[in-house]
Amino acid sequence: MYSLLKTENNARRGELHTNRGVVQTPAFMNVATAGAIKGGVSAADLKNVGCQIMLSNTYHLHIRPGDETVKKCGGLHRLTTWDGPILTDSGGFQVFSLASLRSITEEGVTFQSHVDGRRIFMGPEESMRIQSNLGSTIAMAFDECVENPAEYSYAKESCKRTTRWLERCKKEMARLNSLKTTINREQMLFGINQGCTYNDLRIEHMKEIADLGLDGYAIGGLAVGEPTEVMYDVIEHVEPFMPNDKIRYLMGVGTPLNILNAVERGVDLFDCVMPSRNARHGHLFTSKGIININNNKYETDMSPIDDECDCPVCRRYSRAYIRHLLKAGEMLAARLLVLHNLWFYNNLMADIRKALDEDRFSEFKKEKEQILGKRI
Repeated sequence: MYSLLKTENNARRGELHTNRGVVQTPAFMNVATAGAIKGGVSAADLKNVGCQIMLSNTYHLHIRPGDETVKKCGGLHRLTTWDGPILTDSGGFQVFSLASLRSITEEGVTFQSHVDGRRIFMGPEESMRIQSNLGSTIAMAFDECVENPAEYSYAKESCKRTTRWLERCKKEMARLNSLKTTINREQMLFGINQGCTYNDLRIEHMKEIADLGLDGYAIGGLAVGEPTEVMYDVIEHVEPFMPNDKIRYLMGVGTPLNILNAVERGVDLFDCVMPSRNARHGHLFTSKGIININNNKYETDMSPIDDECDCPVCRRYSRAYIRHLLKAGEMLAARLLVLHNLWFYNNLMADIRKALDEDRFSEFKKEKEQILGKRI
């Protein structure tokens, strides 16, 4: 259940109540694709960097170790030792990214595993069963994620198919949640809005899925190469038709600037691999802008990554040491860099919530957007 606590223009401050605890929103979900953050970061580490929700990937966990295996281990929470909420995506994005390896029918999608080439079928019911076996707190509906740009006629038919699939997801989840053998019988279901960059399709599709009374609603199919202003325009058109009493999730977004702009437009929840992926290559977010720790000027720099940061890395290690580890190919480099960036993102969300609590989000955004995208 989502509680809207207050608003500042379109920006929202709220709480998502789950059977694994309450999530303060706006919030960022840290992406643990196969049940762990790439870079040697554990569930215990996530607590230390302020993470509220962990996101894991349905497709990858289905491929290995297998969702049936995860269920036999007691579910994803028990397997990973993460005790907070977990959101699992539907597998749709990964399946549809395998464009040369899949075929779509009304029933679902047949595709080849990227690991061993075996043929796999996934439709709405299969996606729900996999996510039920994983025992996640929130399951995403199986949708068709169409590549931008797409022909209008195809995008329109795809929206209709995604709605039909969503209805099947809802029915199958209700069945699964009624079974005594289900790990999490209170699993929540979020629907996904599609329509490429066609605002009329986006609006019509949002109206259709809003009528299904789901636990939350996501905007999918963005941040896949379209100009940033187009993404913001789509959000602005869709937002008035998203239920006010349900959480709103912008999938796969994004940079700190993207997040500030999406919060301003009424979004509550975000996820992106950017902070961890960029960190592993030495690109770090700081209170003064973005730095590349690979640069020679940091070779003997004994200051922390960010002297205004209170993360475990900045409290202990220098830029010079971390740069050395990265250049030497030491695994510790990735771990420290990822921990810092995840702290930065989660701390940014805490600052956004504080600004909303104090009715000063507009001023906060104006101040931060001058800094967050700057490269030092």
